[in-house]
Parts: sequence; C-alpha cells; structure tokens
Amino acid sequence: MLLEIKNLYFSYRPDKPLFQNLNLSFEQGKIIALAGESGCGKSTLLNLMYGLNDWQKGEILFDGISLKGPKGNLVPGEKDMKSVAQNYDLMPYATVYDNVGKFLSNINLRNKREKVTELLSVVGMENYANILPKNLSGGQQQRVAIARALSVTPKMLLLDEPFSNLDYSRKVELREKLFSYVRKENLTLIISTHDIQEIMPWLDRIVVLQDGRLIQNDSPQESYFNPYNDYVARLFGEVNIFSEEERLRWNLNRIFYYPHEIQPAENGMDAQVAESRFAGSHYWNKIIIDGKSLVIYTRNQISGTVKLQFSER
Repeated sequence: MLLEIKNLYFSYRPDKPLFQNLNLSFEQGKIIALAGESGCGKSTLLNLMYGLNDWQKGEILFDGISLKGPKGNLVPGEKDMKSVAQNYDLMPYATVYDNVGKFLSNINLRNKREKVTELLSVVGMENYANILPKNLSGGQQQRVAIARALSVTPKMLLLDEPFSNLDYSRKVELREKLFSYVRKENLTLIISTHDIQEIMPWLDRIVVLQDGRLIQNDSPQESYFNPYNDYVARLFGEVNIFSEEERLRWNLNRIFYYPHEIQPAENGMDAQVAESRFAGSHYWNKIIIDGKSLVIYTRNQISGTVKLQFSER
C-alpha cells in the first residue's frame, strides 16, 4: 500500500472527536474519491495525510514510512505528495508559466518549457502562460495550481473539490485530460467531492465519510448498486427510499430505487402523475403512489394515471 491510516484519532475539540480509530489504505496508481456531505471530514483528512494537521493518536504511513505531521516537517507538506486545497496559494506577481514551473529545475530550460507547456495543456490553460494569477478567475487559478502540483510528478496527488469553481464545459474538458494524465503517469489521486456522479467513470474506489466515520469503502459499482444506507445513496443524486414496511407491502426487493429504475409499463402499480418536466436527456416526473411521492425519469412526457414497474436488476 502506498498510504496507510491506522487507528487514527483526530479532534479539533477534546469533547467532540472527528475521527476515532479510522483505518484506510490507498494503493499506488489508483483514483479514489473521498465523498460525503460538507463537514463530513473530507478536507480535514486530506490535510492530515499531507501533514498540515497534527493528529492525537494513531499512525499514517506513506511508502512504508511513518509520517510525523507538521511537527516533523520544516516545510509544510510531505515529500512525494502534492496537495491542491481551495485557496490555491499561487505567486501573485509571477506569470502562470512561472507558477507552474516553480518546482522545476532551470538547468535545462528547454525541458522545463516542454514540461510546463504539457501541463498547461492538461489543465486547458496553454493560452494563459504569460498572464498574472490576479487576472484569472477562481476556476482558472485552480487549474494553474493543479498543473503546478503535477510538475514534480508526485507519487500521490490530493485534490480538494477540484471542479468546484468550473463551469460545465471546462469541467468536462479538465476531468478527461486530468484523469488520463494521472493514469499515464501511474499517480495515485485522492479527490474529495460532494458530487460523485461527475467523476464516477474514472474512479477505482469510493470512500464515503459521514461525520468523520467511514461508512463505505467500495468500487463505484458496489457503492452505487448497494449503498450502505440512504446517506450513501443520496450522494449519487436523486433516489427513492422506501421503509421496510413499504418494501414488504409493495413486494419490492430493496429499499433504494434510482429514478430510472421505476418506469411506466402496461402492468404494475397504479400511480398518479403530479408533475412532468423536461430535463434535457429525460423528463423529470413526480409520481404519487399510495400517498408516497416518488421521482422517476422517462424518455417522454407523461400525465394522468400510469402503471409503474420497479426494476429488479
């Protein structure tokens, strides 16, 4: 394992611990999401791994070496690891080119120029090399910070909500290029997010935190189709959740159904359409069945009374 967390205990306040006996491990060359609602501990865990926060008990090992945290480092951060937090920490009076090339040697300027150009292309900022960060948007500064972190080819890259300040088109472009580059270089990427759906195709594993507790640690497929609880299920977007009583009454085989898993059919349970709205690739529908409100997605607009079938996978 590249990084191991053993029996970690961390608390901002003595009377309210965030992590208690947390155990996690991360393999080399994998892309892993830290997922959960705001305040669940994602950013704090990244800071602990990178050596920005002291923990009270437990151990963090990186490449077999026990890390000491801030008290063991003269310069904040851990060797062979890079982190991009949400403040970016760019040099304000140096160009984008100089920011990205900050950690690169000047012995061979041609190699340095080629490397910086490649990384600016990865983050879609090749046309901004001579611009100062103060003249960039927050999303652009974020991309420059990611390029700078990649410049030294770290064994592990930690990204805290890296797509939070990007518009949709830029987000699509960046994630494709970034994840492809990470795969090519065999880097380990740990990325915190509250929106799993936008990066799920590239993930090897999803680690779900809730109030500092490890809730689920599985492949994307297992996490999506077999969420541990309704908290995990909701991280994937809209979901219909049934009580155990409802499951038995309606003869359902599970208590979580995503909107596309409930569809109108010739035979099924009677339901009333309350709303049917165009949502691009589908229609978003609010359905009432036995007094319970459900959300389903359909290809066409629907109205009136419909019969519903529940996908049994």
